[in-house]
Amino acid sequence: MTNTDTSVPQAVLRMRELAHSAACAAAIRAAARLGLADGIGDAPIPVSELATTVGADPDALQRLLRALYCYDIFTETADGLVGHTAFSRLLREDAPRGLKYNALWATEPWSWEVWGLLDEAVRTGKSVFPQLHGKEFFTYLHEDAPESSAVFDKAMTQSSRLSAQAIAEVLDLEGAGVVADIAGGQGHVLATLLESRPGLRGVLLDLPDVVADADPRLREGGALASRATLVPGDCRREVPAEADVYILKNILEWDDESTVRTLRNVAATAPAGARVIVMENLVDGSPEMKFTTAMDLLLLLNVGGKKHTRDGLLSLIEQAGLKVESVRPVNSYLHLVESTVCAS
Repeated sequence: MTNTDTSVPQAVLRMRELAHSAACAAAIRAAARLGLADGIGDAPIPVSELATTVGADPDALQRLLRALYCYDIFTETADGLVGHTAFSRLLREDAPRGLKYNALWATEPWSWEVWGLLDEAVRTGKSVFPQLHGKEFFTYLHEDAPESSAVFDKAMTQSSRLSAQAIAEVLDLEGAGVVADIAGGQGHVLATLLESRPGLRGVLLDLPDVVADADPRLREGGALASRATLVPGDCRREVPAEADVYILKNILEWDDESTVRTLRNVAATAPAGARVIVMENLVDGSPEMKFTTAMDLLLLLNVGGKKHTRDGLLSLIEQAGLKVESVRPVNSYLHLVESTVCAS
C-alpha cells in the first residue's frame, strides 16, 4: 500500500529545520555582535561595503546573510545588495523597540552549555548551572562573567523600555505618594512612572552594583534625582523600603519558597493597605507562548526557577498573606496582578 500522505515529508522538513534552529539563534547573535544592522542605512548596500564597515570576511559574511535571509532578517535585493527588514532593524542600537541585547542575552556562552543538559534538568527538576560552574548563576555572572552581566543589565533595560510605557498607561497610582520598584534593575520603569506623574516619589531597590549603575535620570544630578531614592539590597533577604505601592516586575521567577519569601518581605515592611503589583509572563493565556515557555525552560536550567501559570502565581501571592484584587494583561506577554497588604 502506497503512503500518499503528503504531510509526512512536510513534517520531516519542519522537524529538520527545528532540530537545527540553534543555527538561527547563532546567526542572530553573530549579526548583533558584528553590528550588521548599524552598518546598513536606509538604502541597501553591497555586501563588500558592509564587510569593510564591520570588519568581516566578505565571503563568510555573505554566507551568514544567506542564513539570515531565510528568516527575513535582512533582505537581498535583485542586484545582490543587502538591506533592512522590520526584523533586522530591531538589532540596531538606536531602534525604539530594539531587541539587540535581548538577542545577545539569550545566546550568551553559558546558555549553549545549559541547553544541552535540559533532559537532566527535567529528570531532576533542578538547575544544572552549579554543576557546570561550581557556583550559583548570578554569583557566576558577577564574579566570573562581567561582560555577560553587562549584557544582562542592558537586556533588562531593553525589556523595560518595551513595557514601561504600557505599564505607565495601565497602572492606576491615584492617591499614591511613593512607589517602590523592587529588584527594578536600572530603574527604567520607575523613571517612566515618575516622569508621567510629577507629584510621585520613587524608591529603587536592587543589588548594590545594579543601583550604582541606575538610570541617569534617577542618579545624583539627574532630572528625577530629587524624587528618587536608590536603595542597595537583596529583596530575598529584606525589603527596606516603605511605600504606598510596590512593583515586582519579572522577578518572582525563582523556586516557590524564594518567591513566597520575597513577597512576605514586602508585606513585612509595607503598611496595611499598601498595594503590591506583580507583573509576570504567564505560561497560560499568553499570545507569546513560544517566548514564554522558552524562558520558563531557561529559568529551570540556570536558576531552578519557573514562569508561572495564572493559578500558580495567585496561590503563591496568597500564601505570602496578600489579598489578590485583580488580574489583567499589560501587553501581549505581560500580566499584572494587583494585591493588597492585609492588616496584621
